[in-house]
Amino acid sequence: MVRALQVTRNDQGAEARFVDVDESELGDGEVLLDVAYSSLNFKDGLALRGDRGVARISPLIPGIDVVGTVVESGDARWKPGDEVVLTGGGLGETRNGGYSTRARVEGDDLVRVPEKLGMRRVAAIGTAGFTAAQAVLALEHNDIPDGDVVVTGATGGLGSIAVMLLAASGRRVVAATGHPDDRGYLERLGASDLLDRAELQQAGKPLQASRWAGAVDVVGGTTLASLLAQTRYGGSVAACGLVESPELATTVMPFILRGVNLLGINSVEAPLVTRTRVWERLERDLDVGLLDSLTTEIGLDDVPGWASRILAGDTRGRIAVRVQD
Repeated sequence: MVRALQVTRNDQGAEARFVDVDESELGDGEVLLDVAYSSLNFKDGLALRGDRGVARISPLIPGIDVVGTVVESGDARWKPGDEVVLTGGGLGETRNGGYSTRARVEGDDLVRVPEKLGMRRVAAIGTAGFTAAQAVLALEHNDIPDGDVVVTGATGGLGSIAVMLLAASGRRVVAATGHPDDRGYLERLGASDLLDRAELQQAGKPLQASRWAGAVDVVGGTTLASLLAQTRYGGSVAACGLVESPELATTVMPFILRGVNLLGINSVEAPLVTRTRVWERLERDLDVGLLDSLTTEIGLDDVPGWASRILAGDTRGRIAVRVQD
């Protein structure tokens, strides 16, 4: 039997509890894994409270990241003992995810754990760090001009790693945050300056003073509209979240008059070539000492309590979930 944290929707909402399930209930896939680690993301918090926009089946084992060792494989590319990682791919949304001692996954979605990082660090990076690296690569691919790059939600898991990667690439990074007491933390990650997030939450003109060569935004809503209005000619905004709102009240003016690019980042369905390129970048450029300093490790039993904290904005950095003691 497999021990798992499972969410079931009911008339009163949803119930999350630990259960024993048979391997046959894990779902489809050619590769069976012993799960070593998962992670805790905002999306996992939503799934654990039964949010239908995330938890699209019921019952569901949440956990949008899986890091573990191959037990058996019907895919010739993978053999028992291989250490692999899968972020996204429908895990913890449309199929059972990582909050389980075993998981069954598709071989096409797997990437070998980078040797320099190891399984715990890969779990600490997780979907949030993967998405951050994907956003940074997208900005670079669009040849953003010289100048400041702003990161919203900078103390969160995605924002923290985006700050690290942008600073490592030589960019001057401005961290937008509602936590000014975290200046020291953000400066250690590489931020050159802080911006009160409230400045971006005020609706303004569709074109404003040019401030940003680029941006990584996890917020959406008015914040994203403000970033577009303030982006310099030829700049780009990588949008990868909607914590504030999925609505976007703007005009075509930033796109036509300044040639601004709005880049949508979807890590869930990233093809294998993108997954490989992203993990190569993370292995090459991520400061593992800094990563360790911003990582909190918790056990699987701790996930429900920490899920409430992440939804309340009471966490920072990355949270790795140790699935097996």
